Amino acid sequence: MHIIITRPDEDSLDIISKFKILGHEVTHLPLLNIKKICYEKINFLNYKGLIFTSTNAIKFLEIKNIPKNILCFCVGERTEKKIRSLGFLNTISASGNVEALKELILRTHEKNNGKLIYFSSETITIDLDKLLINLGYSVDRVINYSAEPIEYIDSKVEEKIKANLPDIIYIYSEKSAINLKNLIKKYSLFDYLINCNLMCISEKSSMVLSNLKWKKIFIFNPGEEEFLLYKI
Repeated sequence: MHIIITRPDEDSLDIISKFKILGHEVTHLPLLNIKKICYEKINFLNYKGLIFTSTNAIKFLEIKNIPKNILCFCVGERTEKKIRSLGFLNTISASGNVEALKELILRTHEKNNGKLIYFSSETITIDLDKLLINLGYSVDRVINYSAEPIEYIDSKVEEKIKANLPDIIYIYSEKSAINLKNLIKKYSLFDYLINCNLMCISEKSSMVLSNLKWKKIFIFNPGEEEFLLYKI
């Protein structure tokens, strides 16, 4: 099968390698450019736990003054693996989506156990901090990276898509979905994707693209990409 992966370069290496080993043709079409946002110095002694819903938040984390034994709540295994690689061992992960992470925090961290701090992009699909605050938790949100749309498709990638029609494309955020829709229009790719299966990380991201013609639309959690191959 011809598979399109849309995550940024560093985040795509493992999954691209897996698919190639399985014998699939893989095209890398990054949709977002991830950039660091500086934030004010934080006294981590005021917090009992860190929350991460993306490896990008960990990538731009200033770890020098963070106690390595602080509890880290991670959205999934990949995010947990990233924070553990930096020396943080007191970690716990959910099944790959924000709703599951919220439930994990509710089960394992009492409201009166101390304040939490959530590192994220400036744009998020679900306001996890607000959900927890509404349930009585004390949560601060720190924006430490941005995701800016890449407004072009490399000519070689465009030729590859048109020469060998894609079977699957994976979309990892609502913002990625919005940019993909713009690029499809800009490069007149509608007819090249009508037999392509659209794999989206959330209902919100799928809704952005649902009015275009796809073979099927699936919702998945990070880490399930390979499993989804057997659904089509």
